[in-house]
Amino acid sequence: MKKEFKAYTGQVTDIDLRQFRIFKMVVDCGGFAAAEVALNISRPAISMAVSDLEARLKMTLCQRGRAGFFLTDEGRGIYEAIVQLFASMEVFKLQVNGLHSFLKGDLNIGISDNLVTLEHMNISKALASLKERGPDININIRMAPPIDIERGVMDGQLHVGVVPHARSLPNIEYFNLYDEESYLYCSNTHPLYNAETLSVEDVIAADMVVSTYGRTPSISGFTQSFHTTAQASDKEGIAFLVLTGAYIGFLPAHFAERWFEKGALKTLMPELFQYSTSYAAITRKGAKPNRIVDTLMKLLVND
Repeated sequence: MKKEFKAYTGQVTDIDLRQFRIFKMVVDCGGFAAAEVALNISRPAISMAVSDLEARLKMTLCQRGRAGFFLTDEGRGIYEAIVQLFASMEVFKLQVNGLHSFLKGDLNIGISDNLVTLEHMNISKALASLKERGPDININIRMAPPIDIERGVMDGQLHVGVVPHARSLPNIEYFNLYDEESYLYCSNTHPLYNAETLSVEDVIAADMVVSTYGRTPSISGFTQSFHTTAQASDKEGIAFLVLTGAYIGFLPAHFAERWFEKGALKTLMPELFQYSTSYAAITRKGAKPNRIVDTLMKLLVND
């Protein structure tokens, strides 16, 4: 009389997997005694696990006793199925891990002008690490005023931006990166450059160029007493006008260093006229998950 077939039902649980591993080790070791050493669990515990597995599968998997250990036909079939199962699990893990290490697609990033000379700026380092992790990533960098970068991040044209953290917009996430020190400069052709004595009044009375971006309320308040007669949308524009000898203006120390070291620029009362600007990486709140962006942000913020 044929045995009634009973299908293997239910989910494969952690307990099942443990029993599979124990049974596989018993077969690989050729018996319970050797498996006891390999598994580092007692022989009764091994025997119980195999018995529970047989009960779960409703079949006899092996014979053990004085005659020795050997597999039944069902046991050999189950052993082969277990080997295939664990091999499939390893392939799954390799595929998942491969996805984590495989980055491909576009990265659109907007950066405020002239940050490349900031000594502790790590944007280049982060992008280099990103390129190593995803050689096929297509990186597009746009140099633009902060307001355009913020707009690009909000409308989805840019994935990431790096801007002065002068304000906090509700639809943008801000991740502080570093601070930038700025000083007041004049050129070597400006009347204040060789002034024997210099007063606050002399400085405030001079024609001044100010930036139209990245100005926090405190910076705006700091500069409102100056004689502002020109504006520029970026640092390079400020430098152009300061180098004419007709204007004074605030420039980041790292950006002005090339002219300062040659004597083309001079700081004016640096102990008094200076301020710090915080820079932040920005992303859009609620944006779709993007592994390239997530990886870059970790590199920017954590390094």
